[in-house]
Amino acid sequence: MGFFFSKQREPRAEEARPSKVTDQDKAVLNLKQQRDKLKQYQRKIENKLETERQVARDLLKAGKKDKAMLILKKKRYMEGLLTKTDQQMENLEQMVQTIEFTQIEMQVVQGLEDGNTALKSLHEAMSLEDVERIMDDTQDAVEYQRQIDELLGTSLSSEDNDAVLAELEELTNAQLAAEAGADAGGDDVKLPDAPTTEPQDLEAPVLPDVPSTEPAAAAAKEERTLLAA
Repeated sequence: MGFFFSKQREPRAEEARPSKVTDQDKAVLNLKQQRDKLKQYQRKIENKLETERQVARDLLKAGKKDKAMLILKKKRYMEGLLTKTDQQMENLEQMVQTIEFTQIEMQVVQGLEDGNTALKSLHEAMSLEDVERIMDDTQDAVEYQRQIDELLGTSLSSEDNDAVLAELEELTNAQLAAEAGADAGGDDVKLPDAPTTEPQDLEAPVLPDVPSTEPAAAAAKEERTLLAA
């Protein structure tokens, strides 16, 4: 009963994807298969022709001229079949090439159609009136900028230009002079002013008097020394 619980096999990716083989591809494949069969038939006839030729030689050696003649007629018939197979193979090759080239032409036509559709969508997104309007706006902007350039280039005469240059030079010299003065003032060191009044007499400090008696400890020590003597 294990098969009741077996997991159903999922289709592979190759099975899920739809087949892209067209009828033209199938036709080309069929033609190539027929061509291969004709080639096999040709090889079979060629081998048989060689055999029949050898049989005819053996019959002639044996003095059987009639049978040799019959074999040669059969050989001649097979050579005709071989010629016909060559023509059929040529026709098959031409058919295969025609179909393959037609497929390429269809792809080219499809590409042209897709390009034409894309071009039409672009033309619908931007009409001829929009292009003319954009070109006019661009021309107006260029003309306006040209007028501004002319005004800026011709509004000042040569005298005005000389006056502007002179004023610029004056401002430059004033700035240089101000910077030089600032540097010169920064080098002087400011000293304190000297006093204008004399200093007052300072009183001498009061010192204690020198003692006139010896300390008591020194007197007791001297007395002990005398008693010991």
